[in-house]
This record gives sequence, C-alpha cells and structure tokens, in this order.
Amino acid sequence: MTVLLNLVVAVGMLYVVPAGLRLVDPAALHRTARWWPLAAAPGAVCLWLPRGATATAMAALYAAAAVALAARVPGRLLRLLRMPSADRARSAPAALAVATALAAPSVAATALVAERAGHRLFGFDLDILALTVPHFHYAGFAAALVAGLVCRAAPGPAARLAAYSVPGGTLLVLFGYFVDDWAELAGAVVLTAGMWAVALATWREVRPAARDRLTRGLLAASSAVLGATMLLALWWAVGEATGTVHPTLTWTAATHGVGNALGFAVCSLLAWRRLAAAGPPGPVPRGRQPWWAGGHRGRPGQKQTVTQKEETIR
Repeated sequence: MTVLLNLVVAVGMLYVVPAGLRLVDPAALHRTARWWPLAAAPGAVCLWLPRGATATAMAALYAAAAVALAARVPGRLLRLLRMPSADRARSAPAALAVATALAAPSVAATALVAERAGHRLFGFDLDILALTVPHFHYAGFAAALVAGLVCRAAPGPAARLAAYSVPGGTLLVLFGYFVDDWAELAGAVVLTAGMWAVALATWREVRPAARDRLTRGLLAASSAVLGATMLLALWWAVGEATGTVHPTLTWTAATHGVGNALGFAVCSLLAWRRLAAAGPPGPVPRGRQPWWAGGHRGRPGQKQTVTQKEETIR
C-alpha cells in the first residue's frame, strides 16, 4: 500500500500540478509550471526515504514551492473583487475554484513535512497525515482546477454548482478533521455533489464538443469513474460517523483514492491538454486568454460568432 500511495503522490507532484498550472493560466503561470517538476523532485524523492532529517529537509523544499504558489491567491482574488459587478458574478465560481486549487498543494506539503519528520501535527496520526498529501493534490488541486475549467468552458448550472461545491466540500472535509466524523461526513456529501456535478457537466457539455475520439474517451472515462469512486468515499464517511460497516481506510485509499487520481485527475488533465492544444477556431491575439483560461466562453470547439470575434480583436 505504501508503494502505491507513494507512486500516486509522485504523479500528483510531478505531472498533475504542472499540467494543471499550464491549463489554468498559461500566461501568468507558464514559468511556474515549467520549473515545478524541479521543485517537486525533492518532495517525490523524500517519499521513499526513511523518516528523518534528510526526508524532512527535502519535503521542506517542496513545501517552499507550494507556499510560493499559494501566495498568488490573494492577488487573484483581489483582481476578482476589482471587476465590475456583472463580470465578477460571472467569473466568481471558476475563480474561487482555481484559487482553491492553487492553495491546496501548500496544505499537502505541510502535511508531508510533518509526516516525514515523524511529527503528529495537530495531534493527527502519521497515517492520516500521509493520506492528506494525495488528498490535497487530487481533491484539493486537481478536482477544484477541473471544476474551474469546466465552469469557464460551459458555465451552466451544473458547472457553477461544481465550482462552488468542490472547493467548499474540500474545505469542509479539512474542517471535519478538527471537529468530528459528522462534520467530515458533511464535507464528503458536499464534495460528492460537486464531483458528480463536474462529471455531469463534462459528460453533457464538454465531451460532445471535443473534436477527436481519444479526447472524448478521456473525458468520458473521467466522468464515469466519479460515479463509483465518490460512492466509496461516502460509504467510508457514513460508516465512520455512524459506526456501521464500512471499508477500511487503507481499502478506501486503494480504491477511491487511486480511482480518482488516475481515472479522474490524470484522464481529465490529458483531455483538457488536448482541448487546449486544439483551441478555438482562429488565432488568439497576443495578451488575450484562450477559451480554456476564460477568454472564450462557450463549449470547447464551438465556433465564435462575429460579435465574439470582434470583441476578441478589440
């Protein structure tokens, strides 16, 4: 189980985070995405070392990069607040989801430093701290980021629900760590609703507009897997809160966790990178954001109207 968990975390550090950064803001975060694997390498290596000073120091290097990424969040939220009210209302769901994604690796990295040092941070067992690392790379970073991307590309009711409830559910689960199992269950319910909303919006709005079969297949897989994996998470959370029969934490991590990591997060990012490479018809002017970063609203691959093209040129 430890080997599997370490591999999943390493994929999150070395691929999921930089791939997501390139999608969410290819202009402002391009340099960060390019050097991120270098900064994440010590964090990935420390997973395989025994607990101690060396592993802790390497985890701290990764934590420094994660904190630097989280430091971008206040500026992005400030720009959101400065928008005209109509633009702010339209942009807020995706912007809040993306802000959550950018902050999540710092939570994961903090847990990693404590776990590698053998320190029970806030009194949590080391096993819980170890599982917090993948949780905030995938539920915290990848899921919130994908929810934001879906909301930008297809801003319907399901996508807006996802953009609010995935970050909200993630934060409620974190809050539940400090309160009790019932609070954690509430977070799991909200997070599940958000993930299923992501799946619904992806399946109905994003997948049909993809231009090639492979991209549609990746989007379909990422949507379908959430139906099963989030039920497993709910089963575990209900059992913890009520004392009824439920899977062990190890079994849940090996099924729900790995399924979400590979079936949802990796498949989603591969699909969205293909969508980004295809782009909308016609060139995107220099200095403008492409559709997957919020510049062109509407379904991926959807042709722009004359008015939209004129607005883009202006």
